[in-house]
Amino acid sequence: MTGKLYIVGLGPGNDALVTPEVSAALSQATDIVGYIPYVERIAARDGLRLHPSDNRVEIDRSRHAIDMASEGKCVVVVSSGDPGVFAMASAVFEAVEAGPKEWRELDIQVLPGITAMLAASARAGAPLGHDFCAINLSDNLKPWSLIEKRLRFAAQADFAMAFYNPRSKSRPEGFEKTLQILKEECQDSRPVIFARNVSRPDETIRVVPLDQTTADMADMRTMVLVGSSQTRVIERCNAAPLVYTPRSVG
Repeated sequence: MTGKLYIVGLGPGNDALVTPEVSAALSQATDIVGYIPYVERIAARDGLRLHPSDNRVEIDRSRHAIDMASEGKCVVVVSSGDPGVFAMASAVFEAVEAGPKEWRELDIQVLPGITAMLAASARAGAPLGHDFCAINLSDNLKPWSLIEKRLRFAAQADFAMAFYNPRSKSRPEGFEKTLQILKEECQDSRPVIFARNVSRPDETIRVVPLDQTTADMADMRTMVLVGSSQTRVIERCNAAPLVYTPRSVG
């Protein structure tokens, strides 16, 4: 098989945060496959075909990409952020494992990107400076009971936490439950960072004590970071506060 399949991350939104490695793969591509808003970020050019699709067809999208690569094309599957963090890399490999054995011989490369969790943390300071975990709050692919179990264990273990997909119109109650669980388990005023549209022109960063948070502070464009009990806030007179978690535990 002479085709190639790249699975790449486009970063959190600003083109300056797309890695040179990813840019090189995009320049070689004959076909781009991905969720509609991510494919729209790719500039059209001669010899390049764009294949946008809906967000709930990850496996079908993966099979389509693999089929084209099997035909000798140079295919790039695009995700936002990093392709291995709640994104398309896992879906592609799931399709490879379940598909024809010859798919396993394809030249498949995963090219990392800057995920929203890291971009949001950098904007706020260093809230993920010590042990942390990342949890996808969407219950589309896993039951809420599992999300709640992981939330409680993460809070009890005193991890800093990063929440993807916190709140959407179709499931507004999940993030409200999340905040209730955190307030029950943590019982303090550790900082919570609401980072919306990180790296885009309309970016907003808001730092709120846990006991003052409400569910309407987040939507699907918001990355939510929750500090541990050790996380510190440095207040400044003429600039936003700096939030960091020390590398040592006192």
